[in-house]
Amino acid sequence: MNQPVEPKLQLSQTQDLAAAMAGEALVMMVDDEELVIELIQAYLDSAGYKRFISTTEPRKALELMLRERPQVVLLDIKMPGMSGFDILEAMRVYPSLQHIPVIVLTSIDDPETKLKALGLGASDFLAKPVDESELVLRLRNTLAAKAYQDYLAYYDRITGLANRHRFMSELERALRDAHAHGCMGAVLEFDLDRFKQINEALGPASGDRVIKEAGRRIRGAIHGLVRADEPAVQQALGARFGGDEFSVLLPTVSNVEQASRMVESILRALAVPYQVDGKELHVSASAGAVLFPADGVVMDEVVRNAGAALREAKQAGGGGYRFYSKEFNDKAVHRLSLENQLRKAIERGEFELFYQPKLRVEGRSVCGAEALLRWRHPQRGIVPPGEFVPVAEDSGLIAALGEWALHAACSQLREWHGAGLQRVPVSVNLSPRQFEPRLPEIVRQAIGATGQAGYLRLEVTESSVMADPQKAVTLLRELKALGIKLAIDDFGTGYSSLSYLQKLPLDELKIDRSFLSGIRAEGRDAVLVDVIIAMAHGLGLSVVAEGVESEAELEYLRKRGCDECQGFLFSKPLPAADFAAAFLKRG
Repeated sequence: MNQPVEPKLQLSQTQDLAAAMAGEALVMMVDDEELVIELIQAYLDSAGYKRFISTTEPRKALELMLRERPQVVLLDIKMPGMSGFDILEAMRVYPSLQHIPVIVLTSIDDPETKLKALGLGASDFLAKPVDESELVLRLRNTLAAKAYQDYLAYYDRITGLANRHRFMSELERALRDAHAHGCMGAVLEFDLDRFKQINEALGPASGDRVIKEAGRRIRGAIHGLVRADEPAVQQALGARFGGDEFSVLLPTVSNVEQASRMVESILRALAVPYQVDGKELHVSASAGAVLFPADGVVMDEVVRNAGAALREAKQAGGGGYRFYSKEFNDKAVHRLSLENQLRKAIERGEFELFYQPKLRVEGRSVCGAEALLRWRHPQRGIVPPGEFVPVAEDSGLIAALGEWALHAACSQLREWHGAGLQRVPVSVNLSPRQFEPRLPEIVRQAIGATGQAGYLRLEVTESSVMADPQKAVTLLRELKALGIKLAIDDFGTGYSSLSYLQKLPLDELKIDRSFLSGIRAEGRDAVLVDVIIAMAHGLGLSVVAEGVESEAELEYLRKRGCDECQGFLFSKPLPAADFAAAFLKRG
């Protein structure tokens, strides 16, 4: 049995922590005098305590505490209907409120009142009128003591992760929220494969080092997805239950894929070799996952089912994961299989570009093409982009695919030119994942070997641009300096700022196909198309309509002055040879 090391967090450190967390701590005040509450809030706000809730109705205090879970309560004693003593006594009935520190603020200053308040669990006592400096100092010290107590009570001493007690408390809240708001969450349970053998062979001290490092990696994997702006992990909680058992709580997830990404990220981190006492140890991990409320509505059921899924993963050989639900497990297995196949497909050259013609609205003459990525699977044939592109985006493989597409499009342009065929511009889509500082250099290398800058168009989405508009302006200007024309794709589906749209060095605006469906009805979508075309022309941009499927849509666009269009009315995307034969004339 491994002996836990002493906690490293000392009381002096928790005082610094309390000061640093002033903006994080939620302070609650219960007082029947509104003016006193406003004064105290002003004091605390100036000291950096920005999160403040209050009530002048003592009977509502417990309900507010249970819902908001403050870090500290400031409590008056003499109040009508329900006294501060009554509230203190009631707080001790609820396990989730028993350990919230209470500072009594009251004008009653006799020894009996103080003793009674302290006997009922008050942490400190402060007489009214309150001195601002004394209040802030006592609040800081109270929070510091609570931070230290919480560390001992709620955190694992080896890893610094939450312990089982805190995890179960947060899971209880997450289950309650899921029921109240109709949302979904996930519990992920991890276990290190063959840890028992390592512990027995190298001793408990070495085992603790592995456990400590595993905890650090779990925390790092969670933070890595937070930096990647994964909404599902903003409130993620990592925990150690004991031994080599770890759990992660995702209070809210939108779909099974979000849970899968978290599991896979942690498993990858845990599989990196460990350096312990000069030895390199290879330790994989297994995981089980449940989604609540689908796989359980009470704590014990959720944790039990996560354990069952974990055991299934270990029985399958370890190093992988299983969902408790067969439906979700099948989806996760398919996604992981697809990602592995994608990696091999890049190495094997199974990708190719198809080309869809762009035509002038007036005259229907070919004026360009959009290059679209296709995966020609050796067994399945053409895999639909809607199936593999989201997986490539989630796994980060889209950056390599996007770079390949740039080189392939430039090479194809050179090949057509060398064959004496008509030269038309080719548009290549850029993924948001490619919108990084090294993008201009990647594009420069792609066009450098072929000299096709004048015939290359790059399409960026609104979401790529508006995620960081200032960075977008800089990147697009660098690309523009290479002699490339730029387009904003799927316009109207995001939240573009017109002020930034004017600053972007764009040449073309593409109307998303979703707007064309309402053209026949002359409804709101038709009005939006009119506005977009007028706005784009006002900014000096040419307009391309995507997804044109009928003559009626084409005629509507012609009357509104749309410049170019593409869609199944003219042609579906075609392999390079078929596109050239159908649309490129010999020069």
